[in-house]
Amino acid sequence: MKFLNGVQPLALLVLRVCLAIIFVYHGYPKLVHANAGMGEFFVMHGLPGYLVPVAGILEGFGALLLVLGLFTRPVALLLAIEMGVAIWKVHSGHGYMAVKEYEFPLAVGAACFALATVGAGAVSMDYLIFGDSGKKKRAARGGKE
Repeated sequence: MKFLNGVQPLALLVLRVCLAIIFVYHGYPKLVHANAGMGEFFVMHGLPGYLVPVAGILEGFGALLLVLGLFTRPVALLLAIEMGVAIWKVHSGHGYMAVKEYEFPLAVGAACFALATVGAGAVSMDYLIFGDSGKKKRAARGGKE
């Protein structure tokens, strides 16, 4: 199935756009419609209320950076960590066996973690600005790690 290697840049673009849509959907209310109720929700789950706008900024602007493919690895890692905290503090109240309670943030967090490890791909600002430095370095060393 080597032919799929040729569409990897497109697949990474699709993954970035899909994650961005999800994070805009969840981050926008935290930025624009933040109210006392949302702060109380955070506090009720053991998080400080001031994290509402922090989460909104991370999700909203992180989504924009994902679409652009700019600083993808650190942004995706931060979003994966945020999803881990969400699972830990909000979605795991019924234990780890209640997968239906945390399956969505788990899948989104895993996708972000995967994106943090492989990068944005060739269809990205990262590629345009920084190039494919990892492959260049390996080629210069003769392909040895």
